[in-house]
Amino acid sequence: MPSFDAVIDPNLVELRNAVDQSSREIGTRFDFKGSSARIDLAGKDITLYADSDFQIAQVTEILLAKLAKRNLDLRYLDTSAKVEKIGGDKVKQVLKVRSGIESDVAKKMQTLVKQSKLKVQAAIQGDSVRISGAKRDELQASMALLRKELPDVPLTFNNFRD
Repeated sequence: MPSFDAVIDPNLVELRNAVDQSSREIGTRFDFKGSSARIDLAGKDITLYADSDFQIAQVTEILLAKLAKRNLDLRYLDTSAKVEKIGGDKVKQVLKVRSGIESDVAKKMQTLVKQSKLKVQAAIQGDSVRISGAKRDELQASMALLRKELPDVPLTFNNFRD
């Protein structure tokens, strides 16, 4: 029976490369000379440091440009974190890299597939959702449905079996 897995899985190598490129650009830009602006990547957290809110916005803009240049979906980053003061006039912001499907999103995906009247089944398996059906066309229709109905979720479809 044909099946595939729907997951949220960023390319961590490209992510690290984008962060490294951003760090090099921050080190060479004239407007950041003498400031404490930098980017750190630790696991699945990207920490931005700067001297002011304006500079942290500039650092974020550089990072997002490098991610877009490397064809990484910007929806992988959770940019809703607040900018924190860390002493003196320095600020930091922690951006989380989304990986794995949360349970509420997985349940929503499962109900979407069930309500679509397609002849496919969705099963939650840890941090992914396995969708299986009798025909490839039905699976492709379910992929299109998930992309259309969940525009804010950067889904990746892998592990396709025929």
